Parts: sequence; structure tokens; C-alpha cells
Amino acid sequence: MLLKTYVYEGTHLIFLFFFLFQFLKQLGIHPDWQFVDVYGMEPELLSMVPRPVCAVLLLFPITEKYETFRTEEEERIKAKGQDVKSSVYFMKQTINNACGTIGLIHAIANNRDKMNFETNSSLKKFLEDSLSMTPEERAKYLETYEAIRVTHESSAHEGQTEAPSIDEKVDLHFIALVNVGGHLYELDGRKPFPINHGETSDDSFLEDAIEVCKKFMERDPEELRFNAIALSAA
Repeated sequence: MLLKTYVYEGTHLIFLFFFLFQFLKQLGIHPDWQFVDVYGMEPELLSMVPRPVCAVLLLFPITEKYETFRTEEEERIKAKGQDVKSSVYFMKQTINNACGTIGLIHAIANNRDKMNFETNSSLKKFLEDSLSMTPEERAKYLETYEAIRVTHESSAHEGQTEAPSIDEKVDLHFIALVNVGGHLYELDGRKPFPINHGETSDDSFLEDAIEVCKKFMERDPEELRFNAIALSAA
């Protein structure tokens, strides 16, 4: 199964990768890790992704079917409960059209022990400052954290893209999938909490994350706008 082709907020995929590269660079992260496209879900296509993979970003459309599922999922988890390790770094999204930035922060924050930061890294400082905060407090802190906002705008400009205004309605959304303590978590700032998708390992993480991506696609079989991006060793 091939992942579907998409255009994200009017931006071709090549510019999205350029934006992510510039964003990480300007936030003060050494290029030990890179974002690479996941071309498809078959084993031979997944084998093309450099290993290890420490996070997967999924871009998908917010449709009526998905919103119905999201509400049902939230009610089910609240009723039955779930195990979420305290070490999972999760933040709410309170800024419109910032899901890409939130997804990137989730990917890096939950793998910060693997990252090499520059001494004056603005993202490193943000993570250190917000580590003891609640998900809501982290969101509020990001609203006022000028360094990341300026970096986002600068990276988008260099990539010849234009970020949508905070009031513009965008129906595509980023989430992050990460491995924390041997469990695969879905991190979406629009949701009230992380979603635990079960056990995983460093060796099987990419395949396990793609299984989660498949479920998103199966819920909206008529939709074409899906893409997965892996944060892989350079």
C-alpha cells in the first residue's frame, strides 16, 4: 500500500522537508537526525527508511469521520483508562495552525536523550524550562516563546512557503508517534492526553507506527491526503 500524495497547505513535499531541515537547524539541533519520506507501507518500501527511527509524523485530513472517531475514542479511554508513563512529554495545542510545530516538539522532546543540541539552542531551553510543566502550561509557554515563533517564520520564508494565518481554516493535521519506555504513543495537541497504542521496541518501532497510520487511512478510505515522515538517523 502506497501512502497517498498530498499538497500540504499549498506547499509541495520538497519544501516541507526543506522547512523541517531549516527549522531543526535554526533551533540548534545537530544534523545527526533527518526527516525522510515514508513512501509506502510494504516491507520493501519501509526497508528504504534509514534506521534507527525515533519518531514518525503523520499528516492526515480532519474529516467528519475522524472527528466522530476522536470523540468516541476520548470517551472510551476516559471510561476504561489507560497507562501513560510520566516520562511522556505531551503538550496541548492552543495556537491555531501550529500542529506541525507541536508535532516536531513532541518528536524531539520525547527523544531529547538522543539529540545533540547546540549550547545556545532555543529548543533545548524551551524543553528544559517546560519539563516540569503541565501540558496546558507548556502550551501557554509556547504562545509567549518568541525564539521558536521567529524560527518558524524564518524557516518558512527560506523554504519559500507561507504559513497560514492563525485564523485560516486548515483541514490537514500533524501528529507525532513516539516510543517512550517500550510503548508507542500518539501525541496530538488537540486531544486531552496521549494515546497508548501498545508495546513497541527500537527495532520494530517504524513498522508498529505504520500500523497505527494504516488505521487512520482505513477510517477514511476515500481520502487521499495522507503522508508519513520519519525522523531517522542521518
